[in-house]
This record gives sequence, structure tokens and C-alpha cells, in this order.
Amino acid sequence: MRFFLILLCMVIARPLYAQSALTMTEAAKGIYVHQGKHELPDTTNHGAIANIGFIVGDRCVAVIDTGGNPNEGMALKRAIQKVTSKPVCYVINTHVHPDHIYGNIVFKMPGVQFIGHKNLARAMAARAQFYLDRASEQIAVDLKPENLIPPDKAVNGLMKIDLGGRVLELTAHAAAHTDNDLTVYDPATETLWMSDLLFIGHLPVIDGSLLGWVKEIKALEKRSFKIVIPGHGPIVRDWPKSLQPEKQYLETLQQEIRALIKSGKFIEEAIETVGYQFKDQWLLFDQFHRKNVTAAFAELEWEE
Repeated sequence: MRFFLILLCMVIARPLYAQSALTMTEAAKGIYVHQGKHELPDTTNHGAIANIGFIVGDRCVAVIDTGGNPNEGMALKRAIQKVTSKPVCYVINTHVHPDHIYGNIVFKMPGVQFIGHKNLARAMAARAQFYLDRASEQIAVDLKPENLIPPDKAVNGLMKIDLGGRVLELTAHAAAHTDNDLTVYDPATETLWMSDLLFIGHLPVIDGSLLGWVKEIKALEKRSFKIVIPGHGPIVRDWPKSLQPEKQYLETLQQEIRALIKSGKFIEEAIETVGYQFKDQWLLFDQFHRKNVTAAFAELEWEE
């Protein structure tokens, strides 16, 4: 009987899912990226769909996004340990979406500071209950309030952090993909970790401001980068060429919706007509395009 109870406890304690070792690519010297898959978060992938990774300095390591569940966060931690014995000193969350932050709890330990956009803590608090309520059903992961870790340091404008011989530049952007987008630039390798301000292959998703997003990417387009790491999709080495499909999609939404509004049309017509010329150019178009048009119309309807 005692053996049976022990065995039962072991079964109950066993995770409902397992995360295999992460495949990491060294995008530039000391910059490691795991590329996620173009999928909706579900009970098979457990939300592990985003690009995540880390940057190694002489003194310590900065993690950039921790993954879509705690097990992916643990797999990322093991990947770091395979590369270096240096400790993690910073965890940088590029924005509030679950596929980028649900691995945070793994890195919560003395000496580690969490960094995010000045709006990130508010966004986490506003979405916390919804995220906790949906996690089990949507991605088969049981989360508790302690899984949602807000930043210890908030970026308002530009912040520089030193990993030892490697200074990273963190920029808090105006509302675009979300209202809490953060990018990370490594001057040593001219690498920009753009996260979800850039989608490659996966349809861009508007959860902030269409107008703001167009403005932000137009500003970034003027800058020179050797390497750009998107939030979804492969590493970019031909900037700004790889930006153009996203820019064209977002600008077309803006132009076509403005024209409909000017002619007195309503949101229903926009949802059925705007942007469908891009349907075959993006993965997950059917899952996100109508939502994008709805969000964009609501924003543009009140333009002055």
C-alpha cells in the first residue's frame, strides 16, 4: 500500500508536458537565439512559439524573453549553462505577451534583475487574471500569480546595461505591436533584438497602435543593422529589406481603412474587404487578419 501511494504521488507530481532541449543559433558573437515555430499557442506546443535567447558578456548573461511556459524557461536556462558558467544578471522581457514571459519564474533568484518597458508592469497587472484563467485551457499549463513577474527596472526612453565588456542599449518604444515594446541593441555586433516589432513569415499582430507601429518601423528602417532578430521568424541579415513585407501590410491597412472611413463605410465592410491581397503571403493570416482590421479601424475612426 505504501509503495502504491509513493508511486501515485510520483505520477501526480510529474509534469503534464516536457520541453526538449532548445536548438540555439549563435546569431553573432555571444548572442544566442532559439527560433520558435509559426503556430498558435495550444495544448501541444504549450505556448512555446516565440524567439527567445540570451547575450553573454564578460561578467554575466542577459536573457531576452523566457518562453511560453516554465519548462521552456528551464530549457533556456540549461542552454545557457551549456554555453557559459557566467551567471544570469538580467532578464529582459520585450513585451507582455505570454509566449515571451511565462518562463520568467525559472530565473527568479537572488542577483537577477528583471527589466521591461515602463508600461510592462501595468500591462501585466491588467492582464494577469485573464492570463491565469486561460493558461490551463489554452496551453495546458497551470500558472499561479507568482509566475507573472513584473520588472524590477523600468525603461523609459533609453537604458544601458553592462554585462561586462558588453553594453546593451534598451529602448522603450511608443505604442506599436503593444504599448510596452522594448528593443535591445548590441553595438559591439550591430545586432538589434527587435522582438515583436518585427514579424517574418507570421502575420504581424496589432495589440497596440497601427499608426504607432508604422511610425516606429519607419524610424528603425533608417538605421543600419548587421543583424536583426524578430519576435517570430528567422534571423535577418539583409536589413531593411526583410522589413518591407511587414511595412507594406501595415501601411496598406492604414491606407485602405482610411479610404473606407472617408467614404462613410463601416467596420463590417472593412473586415470583409481590407488587406486580402496579402492572404497567401503570411502564415496565420486567417487567425489574426480580421482582428488586425478591427483594431486598426477602431483606431483610425477617431483620427483627427
